[in-house]
Amino acid sequence: MTDFIAAQDRALLEHHGLASFDALWALQLEAVDEPNTERGGWSSVYRLELGDAAFYLKRQSNHLTRSLLHPLGEPTFAREFRNIQRYGRLGIPALQAAFFAERRAPGERRAVLLTRALDGWQDLEHWLHRWSELRAPQRQAILRACGELARRLHGAGQVHGCFYPKHIFLREADDGFDAQLIDLEKTRPLLFGDRDRVKDLEPLLRRAGVWSEDEVGQLLAAYLPAGAGVAPWHDRLGRRRQNKVARR
Repeated sequence: MTDFIAAQDRALLEHHGLASFDALWALQLEAVDEPNTERGGWSSVYRLELGDAAFYLKRQSNHLTRSLLHPLGEPTFAREFRNIQRYGRLGIPALQAAFFAERRAPGERRAVLLTRALDGWQDLEHWLHRWSELRAPQRQAILRACGELARRLHGAGQVHGCFYPKHIFLREADDGFDAQLIDLEKTRPLLFGDRDRVKDLEPLLRRAGVWSEDEVGQLLAAYLPAGAGVAPWHDRLGRRRQNKVARR
């Protein structure tokens, strides 16, 4: 895969001498959280501010994921970058990449992914913590935005794989809320129809425990085609949630 630089970010990165893998790899920044070492290598995230523009710089070494196409593994950022590009082609609202590249060194596979910061947006977890304080129209608008986002995702034939509150970002607008997705590493094609849809939606509802049954119905009404019955979906999601809880 060749190095990628978004056209709208190239001039800014070049101005700061950061339009290359080596420059971004060597940049000294403080990580925003502890490195992820679950896959035997490491992966870290840093915030990068360049004037009025802000980004998140992700760097990793030997942090690999394996698949049928990549049985020996590939950097998890390579998979996430492909999915970012796929979401863009399919019109699914999601984070945007400014730069991606990977390199091989002796005994090491490195990758860099630079994405634009979602300043002005808040994840759904933020809104759930404040749920009791929100006005009814705000709640309804958030539920509608989440349902419509899921509808666009599944309508484009994709399963997010981690459709959790912390991965849904919202921004208040004049006519409601805009919504988009982050953390696209586990995205895959929707292959098994309603089974995949239920599997993708259920973790969101299980984690959004402050939502009433009526509010879940509002989200499903925004998700389903006009005229589709909400009750059967409500029942299927409820059964899956009960099964997941019973297995713990």
